[in-house]
Amino acid sequence: MTAPAPTVSRSPRPGRFPRKATGLMPRAAALATILALSCPAASFAAPPTAQKHLTQQDLLVSPEAASAATPPAVKQALQAAIHGAWRTPAFVARDPYRHPEQTLEFFGIRPDMRVVEVLPGGGWYTEILAPFLRDHGQLIEATDPVAGTSGWAHRSALAYDHKLAADPAVYGKVRLEPFELPGYLHLGAPDSADMVVTFNNMHDLMFANVHHEVTPVFLEKFLRSAFRVLKPGGVLGIVGHRAAPGTPLAQCFPLARLPQAFVIQEAEKAGFQLGGTSEILANPKDPRDIPVFMLPPSLADKTPEARRKYAAVGYADDYTLRFIKPAS
Repeated sequence: MTAPAPTVSRSPRPGRFPRKATGLMPRAAALATILALSCPAASFAAPPTAQKHLTQQDLLVSPEAASAATPPAVKQALQAAIHGAWRTPAFVARDPYRHPEQTLEFFGIRPDMRVVEVLPGGGWYTEILAPFLRDHGQLIEATDPVAGTSGWAHRSALAYDHKLAADPAVYGKVRLEPFELPGYLHLGAPDSADMVVTFNNMHDLMFANVHHEVTPVFLEKFLRSAFRVLKPGGVLGIVGHRAAPGTPLAQCFPLARLPQAFVIQEAEKAGFQLGGTSEILANPKDPRDIPVFMLPPSLADKTPEARRKYAAVGYADDYTLRFIKPAS
């Protein structure tokens, strides 16, 4: 008998806790700053390798430590990309909650890297990664193709294509890689990427069939694909919405969350080593049993009482994980 077809969950992409926001740089000045501060590939250190037999607490990295490990030229180029005038104002408004600088520093990104971003959505991180990698590296966006898709996926792919085409000075060197759930999760040639990143998408890789049986089979397939495309020593950076420890997958599914330990377990099964964890996107006010779309910025329940209640909780509690593909 043929198994029932799975269905995919898609949910909004909320942000983070606030920090002080800074102004935007004019377009020409920001692009020129990134170019001036970007250096040849040989000048950037390789990402740190993971160590065996360390606990998650041992691998907890503070934002200050990640920042201190980032070369000054890289930090300045990253800041220039974050504060560029091409960025969408509504996206910039979420910087204090999503902490892009601290997150990318934790992952160990460098301007000379070949980076694959998986499921970029509306391009929140594309607006930062594309100019940052434009002159010495490469950004590959693994996303739904326009051709062959329908409904929400087609509209999303079309809007993303239009976004890139509208500003070739920023996005002209971005390469698109078809990535179509659930059947085609290819990310590129083996051993070809320095880094794979994905932001608030891990729950989208969980599927349920018509009998409401939840399976991680496609999440596992994605992790194997990420492992395959990365060079030895390459980095897989993951941000995702956190469920309480031990929450059954069937209960996680409608919440758009996953337990951090489960994600680590699945990545290690695919061959990765845990290289570090960060709490830069943690929210202790989040009880982790609320559907993510009920919290800011979506606030799906529009009644005044619900909006006050969930706004007081803040953005979803997120895990931030760095995995390493072993060198041998």
